[in-house]
Amino acid sequence: MNDHIGGGPVTAEPTEPADQPRLTKRLDVLLANLGVTGQFARDCLLAACVAGLTFTLMAALFWVVTPPDEIVVGPVRAWLLVALGVGQALLLCLRRLRPLLCLAGIVGLQVAMIALSPPEATIRGFAPFVVAYTIGVLLPARTAFVLVGAAVAVEATAAFGIAAVTTPDLLLSAVGPAGSSALSNLGAVVVGNYVATRRRYTQLLRLQAADAVRAQQAKVRAAIEAERTQMARELHDVAAHHLSGMVVQAAAVHRLIDRDPEAAKAGVAWIRSQGKETLNNLRLVVGVLRGTPADSSGGGDTPGHDGEGSVPVPGLAVLDDLVRTARDLGTPVELVGEGSPRPVPPIADVALYRMVQESLSNARQHAPGAPVLITLRYLPREVSLAVVNGPPARRPEPAAARTSSGVGLIGMRERAQLIGARFAAGPTTEGGWSVTATLTSKGGDPS
Repeated sequence: MNDHIGGGPVTAEPTEPADQPRLTKRLDVLLANLGVTGQFARDCLLAACVAGLTFTLMAALFWVVTPPDEIVVGPVRAWLLVALGVGQALLLCLRRLRPLLCLAGIVGLQVAMIALSPPEATIRGFAPFVVAYTIGVLLPARTAFVLVGAAVAVEATAAFGIAAVTTPDLLLSAVGPAGSSALSNLGAVVVGNYVATRRRYTQLLRLQAADAVRAQQAKVRAAIEAERTQMARELHDVAAHHLSGMVVQAAAVHRLIDRDPEAAKAGVAWIRSQGKETLNNLRLVVGVLRGTPADSSGGGDTPGHDGEGSVPVPGLAVLDDLVRTARDLGTPVELVGEGSPRPVPPIADVALYRMVQESLSNARQHAPGAPVLITLRYLPREVSLAVVNGPPARRPEPAAARTSSGVGLIGMRERAQLIGARFAAGPTTEGGWSVTATLTSKGGDPS
């Protein structure tokens, strides 16, 4: 909270510091249970406790500890000193609400105590130390030292002035009160400033920890989102390729059922094999996303393994199989390779394969019957892939009958970004469509 003292704002220390020790927390809970929750209420309780302690110690000093034959303070003066000490303590109820007013009042009463004290004795209560500590906690270090230094100067000046009037031994009578004031007040400011600095440091650590937690949570959310995107991309590629082919073949079978039953049976067998391959590919995708090998023992034929072993990971090495499948579906496809084939990173190998797969599916749906040219170039510093199809040879199916969801191009672009490849897609001047991806290697070998 901001309190205005003498026209200037003062920031009070928090009622519940973030770095409370266990004992302080227990005391805080106890005070809260007793109903002492406000800052002013707790300062009043502190003032009452300090006042009681000051009264007890000063009374013991004047009437218990000091032998009767060594009493140097009369009864009236002793009671006045006790009253001033208790008054100082009671002013502590303003220590956080009006700290500068509290400091001024305590310093004024201390000057009166110096005037009433015997020359050979230095009498101080606990209140000056507490208010100096509070100033050190609440205010910046420079301001706190200036204010408490001014208080020390006022007390020292009063001590020297009073000693000059009341006793011939000026040095002996003034050094005690002045030194006591300097040690207690400045020491309390140092302690208070240290506590405030530690609290700020602890709060900064807490904020940094909270920022780190938020950053970690953001990374986790990003990882989850990336995993979902990967899953959606893989499932789309598998489904779009296989299911679109099955839809095309099913339409052909439908036309052949009455006209050529044997050809229709062959088409149904092909659809069945494609269905098994689709299941195997979906099992592979799920296995990869889970981080475990795909289990192909649950039935169905595994491409290339006749139902035994694990499903092979698709890549550029099996592009011939992909081209053969596309030709079986009636798409004229030509695969051209340039340069000496060499291995590429596994993730790039799968990504380039999926791009070809998606491009063939798009050509089959949006440009049925159009010729497709796949060019795979192995250059010294890069591997380039281009899939270009001509304009459709026949009118595409109505949009409602197509399986395209509009995310294929987005998925290919994401794959290219994932492997750091340059990607471009767009219509050709002949009315077809072109997809290119170029993987560059800094060291001259993309692998």
